[in-house]
Amino acid sequence: MTRNNPISLWDATAEEPDHNASFVPDRHVDVAIVGGGFTGLSTALHCAENGLSAQVLEAEHIGFGGSGRNVGLVNAALWLPPAKVRAKLGKTYGPRFLDRFCNGPRTVFDLIEKHQIRCEATRTGTVHAAHSPSGFQDLKERHAEWQRMGEPVDLISREDVAGLVGSNAFYGGLLDHRAGTINPMGYCRGLARAALGAGAEISTGVHVSRLAREDGIWRVTTDKGAMTANTVVLGTNAYTDTLWPGLKSVFTMIHYLQFATTPMGPEAGHILPERQGLWDTGPIMFNYRRDVRDRLLIGTMGRIFGNKDRGLTQRWARKQIARVFPDIGDVSFEEAWHGQIAMTPDHLPRIHQLDEGLWTAIGYNGRGITTGTLFGQAMADLLTGMPVEDLPLPITDLAAAPQAALKSKIYDLAFTANQVLGSFR
Repeated sequence: MTRNNPISLWDATAEEPDHNASFVPDRHVDVAIVGGGFTGLSTALHCAENGLSAQVLEAEHIGFGGSGRNVGLVNAALWLPPAKVRAKLGKTYGPRFLDRFCNGPRTVFDLIEKHQIRCEATRTGTVHAAHSPSGFQDLKERHAEWQRMGEPVDLISREDVAGLVGSNAFYGGLLDHRAGTINPMGYCRGLARAALGAGAEISTGVHVSRLAREDGIWRVTTDKGAMTANTVVLGTNAYTDTLWPGLKSVFTMIHYLQFATTPMGPEAGHILPERQGLWDTGPIMFNYRRDVRDRLLIGTMGRIFGNKDRGLTQRWARKQIARVFPDIGDVSFEEAWHGQIAMTPDHLPRIHQLDEGLWTAIGYNGRGITTGTLFGQAMADLLTGMPVEDLPLPITDLAAAPQAALKSKIYDLAFTANQVLGSFR
């Protein structure tokens, strides 16, 4: 089912059906999950497969937040190079985190295969493209680390990138064979279908207003009624509200936007011919990808000013496409949207135990597909006997990101200025 006002191209085109059930069952469950995105649905699926009763409570509809607005790049690990991850996490958690998150795309694609999720999956890799000679030098250093780890990541020359991308705008790159692309809303809805099939329940259009622990049990109050649970998992990430005090302040919120052209003709067949997704090394990152219906997608950090037909951001998108792909001529846009990203000070996600039986994973730094899927799996393992020490990250105390609100405004101004400059060059 497609809604009248889709939140993204993916929402409008996903083959997997939506799920709507606006009620709260008057019952007790093993785990109540707040949020119907990658994290919440992966948690529900893996909990149900492990024999736990699970209830998802989503304030809007499946995939309403960052999951349904995602770029759709199924990338391994993080933006950070492996050496920085090891330095930040130490000898125990650093290698463990890298091992599990390097295999994150495989976990996602295995779930897609197992549950036959219709989400336009491709497994031809992603390209991390150098926007400058210094960017290529950084990629050389990353490549050396990946080689030491035995990971299937190739360093490719400027000429090879031009062939893969269909543009001479880049100075070389990394081709990550672990990665791929999906329709993220299709994947999200497919996780919901799989979770329901495993025995979980999902309620949409239900806003959780209060969590209270009484006699060792959590009472979950919503605008549609209340229920109880042994454990509560918050899977709201960048769309976290004030439900739990202080949680919204642990990250800096930034916007990320996407424009999708109408399907292009044969004259654009040289653009990303193997349909790899691309993201660059620029300080204000942007991405390109071509979907299965030959739409070209371009995105960057920031909000949309105007809409798909007019305004500052539409002019920026046209200028950038003309700069990178000067031979395809003028384009028209089918959809435009932006979503929210939760950025942490060290660019690492967090796992918090907020209270006895109350957990959250948060701060995905733009890597929601693999991170949400893996943390959902980890939450289920934790609730069925896995020691806390075996989590991919250490449990950390709740701490506010320094000047998060101010930084969000500063970033917003910088991203807007980037659009202004980019719309004239």
